[in-house]
Amino acid sequence: YPFCTIDPSVGIVPVPDERLDKLALLSKSKKVIPAVVEFVDIAGLVKGAAEGEGLGNKFLSNIREVDAVIMMVRTFEDPDIIHVHNKVDPLFDIEIINLELEKAGIKKPTLYVLNVSEVAGQISPEFKEKIPGPYIEVDPVFGTGLDKLITASYNLLDLITFLTTGEKESRAWTTPRGSTAPRAARAIHTDFEKNFIRAEVITAEKLLEAGSYANARAKGWVRTEGKEYIVQDGDVIEFLV
Repeated sequence: YPFCTIDPSVGIVPVPDERLDKLALLSKSKKVIPAVVEFVDIAGLVKGAAEGEGLGNKFLSNIREVDAVIMMVRTFEDPDIIHVHNKVDPLFDIEIINLELEKAGIKKPTLYVLNVSEVAGQISPEFKEKIPGPYIEVDPVFGTGLDKLITASYNLLDLITFLTTGEKESRAWTTPRGSTAPRAARAIHTDFEKNFIRAEVITAEKLLEAGSYANARAKGWVRTEGKEYIVQDGDVIEFLV
């Protein structure tokens, strides 16, 4: 069907991160808190949505509120699953949706998610070459590709993860790519940004290699960084405020 719901459904999903799990084991953390991505499932657009067809104005309004678009595209044949155009033509579907978004003046970072079926076989390289942007393949029936979808969505938003770790908790924090240390500290608390003095930084890989903060400090792997430092994905940080 063109759409089976009117109101958006919201889901908050943890971002898989082996570094966080390993740091939690290293620190014997009582709690482990991952970074998350919020997904908003919005009803599908049909041809003419920008002119109000199929409740298009409402659905386009929902799309305007999000930061990026994941376009789920069916690529498999199944007579038991009805297609709105009575045929499976993923490139045509992509073209229709992109045209409606363009007519509505909506331009968002977009990830194309190819809804595949292991039973139906592989997608041809020729088809993949025609997809107008980054894409991944997901098979919801077998659950393959879901972790890739979460990670790709996180990257689509141009976010990175920095980490904190200790006996109380190990936690993954989200900050925009290119954030300075004070800007990243805002993720913990706005006071951390305002009162920032310096940050002690080590990569998760180096801390895990060292086996402890004490060993990492002894090896000179823990760096002191100031307000101009650009936080990198995978940094483990202690903020002094």
